[in-house]
Amino acid sequence: MRNATDLGKEIFLESSVVQLRGDLALALRAAAYHGFGEGVCNHFSIALPHRPNLFLLNPRGLMWEEIQADDIVIVDGDGNKIAGHHEIEPTAMFIHAAIHRITKKSCVLHSHMPYASALTLTVNCGLDTTLSQNAMRFHNRIVMDRKYNGFALDHSEGERIANAMAGADIVFLGNHGVVVCNNRIDYAYDDLYFLERACSAEVLARSTRLDLATVSEDICEKVAMQVDSERLQSELFFKALGRKLS
Repeated sequence: MRNATDLGKEIFLESSVVQLRGDLALALRAAAYHGFGEGVCNHFSIALPHRPNLFLLNPRGLMWEEIQADDIVIVDGDGNKIAGHHEIEPTAMFIHAAIHRITKKSCVLHSHMPYASALTLTVNCGLDTTLSQNAMRFHNRIVMDRKYNGFALDHSEGERIANAMAGADIVFLGNHGVVVCNNRIDYAYDDLYFLERACSAEVLARSTRLDLATVSEDICEKVAMQVDSERLQSELFFKALGRKLS
């Protein structure tokens, strides 16, 4: 009878998992390239298809820019490492395991990227999706979690964050950072990138102290639907990043 270690090694080498490991590593390197990283902190994960209790995660102690497919680890919903050469960081396991389990989202990207994190420090704790075109793509997809409890070092805090999402794709964590979810890595990374672009535009616009021009709810909803119907752009962007960062 196979033990968990042998099974983990087999899963690690399955062709679909090898592809996902490569895609997750690319997303991490892309995030570093775009300035979204913070030391060796923050984490990206993707659930394994047909194995909902297992997910891929970047390891502890590596900078995003250096991560390759072989550095990715497999973790189960209880935080046990199933396969991989590196250790895992506790807060990553608690946040990501809970979000995967409770929200059923396949891809979970957690970042302290600068402009989005800056907006988590404000009273409103988030992005105004009635301002820039980039922001409108997220209309009705964001929730704000204003309750900051320190580091997520237990299951209860990870579960609290997951429940606070209430089914939304994106959560602004008050005084902390953001989590962006989707069911595909390329879509999730595209959202992460344009979320930071939208946040940077809002921060810059507000810094002028000029009156800001908002757009109607109807237009915001229209733009969000237009972006969702043109996801080929997300796929092409991720492939372009693969060519640049290979």
